[in-house]
Amino acid sequence: MKKILASITLFLVCLPTFAQVKTPQASPKASVTQTVGLTEVAIDYSRPSAKGRTIFGDLVTFGKLWRTGANQNSMVTFSDDVVIDGKTLKKGKYAIFTTPKADNWEVFFYTDTQNWGTPESWDESKVALKTSVKPETLNRNVETFTIAINNLDNNFAHLEISWEKTIIAVKFEVPTNKTAMASIEKALNGPSKDDYYAAGTYFYQSNGDMKKALEYVNKALEMNADKPFWQLRQKSLIQAKLGDKKGAIETAKASLVAAEVAKNADYVKMNKESIAEWSKK
Repeated sequence: MKKILASITLFLVCLPTFAQVKTPQASPKASVTQTVGLTEVAIDYSRPSAKGRTIFGDLVTFGKLWRTGANQNSMVTFSDDVVIDGKTLKKGKYAIFTTPKADNWEVFFYTDTQNWGTPESWDESKVALKTSVKPETLNRNVETFTIAINNLDNNFAHLEISWEKTIIAVKFEVPTNKTAMASIEKALNGPSKDDYYAAGTYFYQSNGDMKKALEYVNKALEMNADKPFWQLRQKSLIQAKLGDKKGAIETAKASLVAAEVAKNADYVKMNKESIAEWSKK
């Protein structure tokens, strides 16, 4: 009896230890967040590895709906409406399903994200958007399944899915200009110096109306008694882009002096380089 009690006691003592054992997942979870223009994009998925297996056409059957990853369905969230293949995908969270083929992939954005793998019953009414893309062959091997957001631009990016030696890229467009312009118009109804500066900088960076860019930066400077070196620097760049090299040099010199007072080495260097460049012409 004593031996039995001792064994039970030992089991109970060891039980919590067993409950705390941790082992790595075969397909670990991953999250990706990326700002594209002014749109926030988030991806949540699991990442299986090839481990010597042939993936496409074998482990992942051609012509069959795939969860696009492992475990629970992969998901993407857009903070704004986006456009894919000329069609609008409303902002929100979607499951990503695909039907891989040797020469073409179908990609589905599905409104029901609560699936472990593919849905038991496919509901076409839950397909928010469907598109087709051609797979590309990589010159390297991707051991672990990867979803990423690449080829960033203010107005678009690519949702890339890669594994083994195959990659597909789904281009999506974001409403950066529409959002920025709406923000600018709203702010300029009662703008602050920061609003004017942001508007002028946006027009400059987006190759918009340079005269407007100069007007807005000038208004920001007029409202700023200190005449910040970074705002003067921006004004000089706009003047140079408008072809006013003389004015750009004068403004850059003012920015240089202010940057030296502020002990900002980066702006000192940039202004000196610009003054030298613009003085040649």
